[in-house]
Amino acid sequence: MHQNSSAPSTSLIRRASERVATWLGPYTAMWLTIIVGGIVVVGLTKVAAEIYESIGEHDGAAAFDQPVLQWMIAHRSETLDQLVTNFTNIGGQVGMPILALVVLSVLTWKTRSWRPFILLASVAAGSVAMTIVGKQTFDRARPAIELAVPPYETSPSFPSGHTLNATAIMTIIAYLVCLEVKRNVTRVLVILACALFVVAMGLSRVFLGHHWLTDVLAAFALGFAWAGIVILAHRVFHSIRKVRIQSAKTTTVLPSA
Repeated sequence: MHQNSSAPSTSLIRRASERVATWLGPYTAMWLTIIVGGIVVVGLTKVAAEIYESIGEHDGAAAFDQPVLQWMIAHRSETLDQLVTNFTNIGGQVGMPILALVVLSVLTWKTRSWRPFILLASVAAGSVAMTIVGKQTFDRARPAIELAVPPYETSPSFPSGHTLNATAIMTIIAYLVCLEVKRNVTRVLVILACALFVVAMGLSRVFLGHHWLTDVLAAFALGFAWAGIVILAHRVFHSIRKVRIQSAKTTTVLPSA
């Protein structure tokens, strides 16, 4: 009795999915998800910056920023400073695009599709937009120059652009690689390597005195949220394409029945 009562609703959902799939198409649905998700995430970035600023002013939410920076300063050395500077440059305006381009070339060659280019380009554009919106909205001052390791940076501190870009791009890279790799052990190693890179990038910004820890923590959250939107868009693409293929098969089979 229960199965019979649920059958009409299941059939209705299936037909509704087929209609949406026919109307939108997989590519349109994917781009709509990316665009709408991008608008939402950029908007949330602005709201988060304003809320963060208000909390920080009244409740001292960023009170642990200074102690963490002082701890980092106490562990600096000339050799370590240079090593960390070289590493953090990978996440800069030159290093990260080069890294992304290398990975993009390899994945595009291996998959023989535009999927890596679309996903990486989308996540990179969105992370840059979020960085700009966050910095312009909050306009937070970086740590004092005397506390930083040169070369010095003068743009607003919130959020950490290096960290946000690295988080979003490395999350997508891990996703794309896991789509191609079948062994679970390899997938776990790829995810761990990407996560380690992201965490190290964020901590390097604090170690060098270029950002406060809260700038980095916010960048982690925003970067991962945006990468999640792009991944969702890709899954929507596959789901709708699957529905359309199944619908086409059903349409082909029915006349001959």
